[in-house]
Amino acid sequence: MPLSFETDPAITRELSDGLSSLWADVTNADGAVGFLPPVTPEDIRPDLLNHLAAVDSGRTRMLIGRDETGAVAASAFLALNAHRLKRHWCSVYTVMVHPGAQGKGHGRDLMSAVEKAARDIDGITALRLSCRGGLGLERFYVSCGYHEVGRLPQAIMVSEDDFRDDVTFWLSLT
Repeated sequence: MPLSFETDPAITRELSDGLSSLWADVTNADGAVGFLPPVTPEDIRPDLLNHLAAVDSGRTRMLIGRDETGAVAASAFLALNAHRLKRHWCSVYTVMVHPGAQGKGHGRDLMSAVEKAARDIDGITALRLSCRGGLGLERFYVSCGYHEVGRLPQAIMVSEDDFRDDVTFWLSLT
């Protein structure tokens, strides 16, 4: 069953709870979304509140994917650039699909919805995103049309003896 996507839904307690649960579930399944397992939704909440404050201020756009029951099953955020020379592109971050919904094409659907949402923002001509190397995410983003444009070797420290590349991708919308 396909997910239904919505850009900038009303920020409610139900949405906040759904996002913090999604973020914790993705992290605990070894997803590369800024935390290391194990985490609880409460561990996630301070970062989520920062994300939601950026959405509320208009600096960031939020994309939510819901399953057939209405539960939050996917999300992504698009940060608009304040710098006058960079306002033509935005950054995509905290891209998540619930682990139980992966392998069903929802990640590709999410990235298509991200691209559509970006095209609906006046003046946006490109998207930038970065990911943690070594997890196969590079192949996924390339398959979604993104091009690797940079790599910072060992820039992400997962543990004292596990360093990963920070990989940057670009998608032109023109």
